[in-house]
Amino acid sequence: MFFDDLEVGMTVEIAPAVIERERMLDFARLYDNIPLHTDEEYAKQSPFGALIAPGVMSFMAVWAKYLEQDLFGEELLAGKSTKIEWIRPVFADDILTGKAVITKLVKRNEKNGLAELTIEAYNQKGELVLTDITEAIVKCRRK
Repeated sequence: MFFDDLEVGMTVEIAPAVIERERMLDFARLYDNIPLHTDEEYAKQSPFGALIAPGVMSFMAVWAKYLEQDLFGEELLAGKSTKIEWIRPVFADDILTGKAVITKLVKRNEKNGLAELTIEAYNQKGELVLTDITEAIVKCRRK
């Protein structure tokens, strides 16, 4: 979708992403190998009481489902930035759903604009677990 066709408030629903235990452990061992994510006994003694998913993995699981919507399509030029805030822990077998909303649009020049997308992800209990603000550079329609 061209930048010119986007509107603040446009929303896409994000399909459920399941945080599978073995994938969670594999990801943690490779990219975030700390006891809170990989050591069952340690995690039991933590304030969370169990292993929690690495935050980046939780976000990427939701992001992958968002990408299936392909909101910008071939008009996406590049990502510019992202800011993730983790609000609640995510556990093995949690099911994350959410929505992505265009929250800001800034035309940069005649070729492209900056679209700010805010994602909210919820667990199966309806609790907000993370938010993300991503900026994407999107093509403008040539006139």
